[in-house]
This record gives sequence, structure tokens and C-alpha cells, in this order.
Amino acid sequence: MKLSTLLYLCSLLLMVSCDMDKTIDIDLPPHTPQLVVECYLEQGKPFRATVLETSSYFDAPTPPLVPDAEVHISYNGQRVKLQYNPTFNEKQSKGFTHSSNKIMRGQPGDVYSIEVTDGKGRKVTGYTTVLPKVPIDSVKWQFNENDKALLLTYFKDNPNTANYYRYMTHRDSVRNGSNREFTLTDNLNNGKQIVIGSNYNYESGDTVVVSLFHLEKKYYDFLRSADDAEDANGNPFAQPSRVISTVEGGIGVFTNLVYDRRTVIIAR
Repeated sequence: MKLSTLLYLCSLLLMVSCDMDKTIDIDLPPHTPQLVVECYLEQGKPFRATVLETSSYFDAPTPPLVPDAEVHISYNGQRVKLQYNPTFNEKQSKGFTHSSNKIMRGQPGDVYSIEVTDGKGRKVTGYTTVLPKVPIDSVKWQFNENDKALLLTYFKDNPNTANYYRYMTHRDSVRNGSNREFTLTDNLNNGKQIVIGSNYNYESGDTVVVSLFHLEKKYYDFLRSADDAEDANGNPFAQPSRVISTVEGGIGVFTNLVYDRRTVIIAR
């Protein structure tokens, strides 16, 4: 055996025999709970909100409810109090802690605000401006030689404003998880017809629900930052990413959801 090979093997055995594990103690700062608010106003549906609080990484995995939290939504000179009544909507697979029988019937340009307070003196505020619906012009599809179809969604962008969108597709029903979802802006297509395509992953007979959301910029920023944080989670080579909230005084989002939706059945 050559001397160089012998020395290499000896070095390798020495490394294997060494204890490479090392315990590192990290002093974490004490956690200060913050209010977490999630409220989406949707045309024709009652006011509903979820109020929780943040918890430490090592806390028990229990829902951090805030029973003494008070939620008010104001608009057009009215102030509506949402009652604390934790419920779970099985139809939408969503839970809420506060709700009201008041139905949201906002018009484009109307401003709604939210105020959340609790017994510890914490206060979260936010506002949202109702946006106009951006209609879907048409949804088309094309088949390839393998009888697989791609989907093409067409809509027209308004040239007079900066616009932000969220595009989603669901198979069969919106109750199912989306099979495609992303956000986009009109930076490169201001005032033009925008076409969104898919891969060839549909077959004749498939039912597809296509949704186009018109977003406020701050909600667009929230979604993008949430995606970045999810991508960075667990990646040792990625920089930590902070979620950008749309509210002040806490964490969360308050916005209105305005969208156009089409259901199509793919046919040859």
C-alpha cells in the first residue's frame, strides 16, 4: 500500500473515532405575546374575524384564544361590534372567533376600518378600501397530441391604476385545495389584455374553478412575504423572512376580497 493512501486511511479513522457532536446553548429572549387578527370582508357575507395571540415556540400547541378581545368594524358612519362566539364553518373549512349578523354590502371606494382591543391594553387597527371587480373575459383550453389540455384565462387590466392580482384554480370545487395559485402585478402589462396559462395537466371532463382576485397592494405584499417566509422555513441557506402585516399594533391581515369566478368543464 502506498504511503499516501495509508496516511489518508489513518486520518479518516481518526476523524470517525472523534466525537463530532457539540451541544450549543442558545439564550432566547422572553416572548411577549402579540394580538393576531385575521379578517376578510366579502360582499354579501357577514362580518367575521379571528383574534388570537402569538405563543412561544415551546408553548403547548393549544389555540391561544383571547376571550376578552373586542372587535369593532366601522364604515360610512356606522360602528358594528362583533360578538365573541368561536365557531367552525364546515362548509368553508374556516374558523372564526368573532362574528356579526351585519352583511357586508360595500361599493368600490368605500373604506372599512377595524379596531381590536383586549383587557391587557393591546390595540390593533387597520383599514381597507373596497376595490372594483376585474372581470374574467374568457377561459379557454387547448389539447396536445397526448389528449392533455392547458388552460388559458384572459382579462383586461385597467391602465389608470396600479393593479395587483391573485390567480387560483381548483379542481371540482373551491372546497378542495387549490392546484395552482400565485400573485402578479400589471407592471409589464399595464392597460393590456393579460393571459394566464397553465401546463398540460387537464383532461377532457375535468371541472375547473378559476378565480381572479383584485388585491390591495398591502394585501399583495402580505401574500408575497408569507410565501417568502414559507420558502425560508427550514432552509439553512435562506435568509429569515418577515411577514408584512396589513394591520398596526399587532400581526395579521384586514382586507376585502373581491373576485370574479368561472367554472368550466374541459371538453374535447
